[in-house]
Amino acid sequence: MSYHHQHPNLFKVATFNLFNLVMPNQRYYGKNMYTQAEFEAKKAWILSQFDKLDADVIGFQEVFHEEALRDVMLSHPKYKDAHLIMGKRKGGSPAVAIISRYPIVSHETYTEFPEQLSVEGLVVPFTQFSRPILKAVVEVRVGLKIEFFVGHLKSKRPLIPEDVKDRYDPLEISKGQARSLLLRAVEANALRTILLQSLKNRKTPVIVLGDLNDTHTSVTTQIISGQTPPRHWPVEHKKKLWDIVLYHTKDIQARQSSTDVYYTHIHNGHYESLDHIMVSEELVKENPDRIGRVIFVRTFNDHIVDETLSEDEINSWQSDHAQVVASIELEYPNKI
Repeated sequence: MSYHHQHPNLFKVATFNLFNLVMPNQRYYGKNMYTQAEFEAKKAWILSQFDKLDADVIGFQEVFHEEALRDVMLSHPKYKDAHLIMGKRKGGSPAVAIISRYPIVSHETYTEFPEQLSVEGLVVPFTQFSRPILKAVVEVRVGLKIEFFVGHLKSKRPLIPEDVKDRYDPLEISKGQARSLLLRAVEANALRTILLQSLKNRKTPVIVLGDLNDTHTSVTTQIISGQTPPRHWPVEHKKKLWDIVLYHTKDIQARQSSTDVYYTHIHNGHYESLDHIMVSEELVKENPDRIGRVIFVRTFNDHIVDETLSEDEINSWQSDHAQVVASIELEYPNKI
């Protein structure tokens, strides 16, 4: 795999929820299925998005079959020689995956939580990610490796037991939403625990790509990134946190431009940013010891429809999420 790029100091990373990428004539979620024509339409749409993204590393969510993603990848001239790793599927759920135009040195999947969370002595009864986390170490330049984590946390959709008779009962919906939030919260904590293993005393930058199913200011997303230290803290304590905090590229973009068109999903008229890219301090402009910096972030959300305002619907072969791309300019090897 060549390290040469049209801009030798620039590389781009993206997150892409594929919205059920499944091989044709294969049932998913028990009843749904793509015809061959629908699969070809979905494949063509993804390929057109690949043209727009032109990202070197892409983290995916909602992949049911590795064969389907490989088929798409091999059909695009810029990705036919790329590396593909798919995470583990859990039950009938889809998995996350990653493709890279740079070599993937190693990879690992996390299904189990590193530890169970307890609250006032009571152990929270969740022990696994609803969709396992994928870690891939990518060598983006000779001698420069970056650890990528691809995730897809539990959605806000209510978790309602199958034996509930009336799934439209407002109280059952409320209980289901609480269960979903609890699962997403403990998943976020488990992911943060895994991330800290890489963030503490590291020599490689860390990037998180994923559909985290909540906004960047939500508690669950902030658990994953960690919070920057308060302004009045002593510098020696700030430094300890700076080293283990992840920075939201949405915030980095907001500091550079007053335009706010950053949304990746619309639900019942609510425009939300659920799809995230986070980077460690080595890739943040304010860090004097950086090896690069995020210079531009873009969302590709033109295909998303606000169904509260329009009779239009998103086609089944498109995604109901936007794609997010971050352009990173490297100052390597001068600073490493």
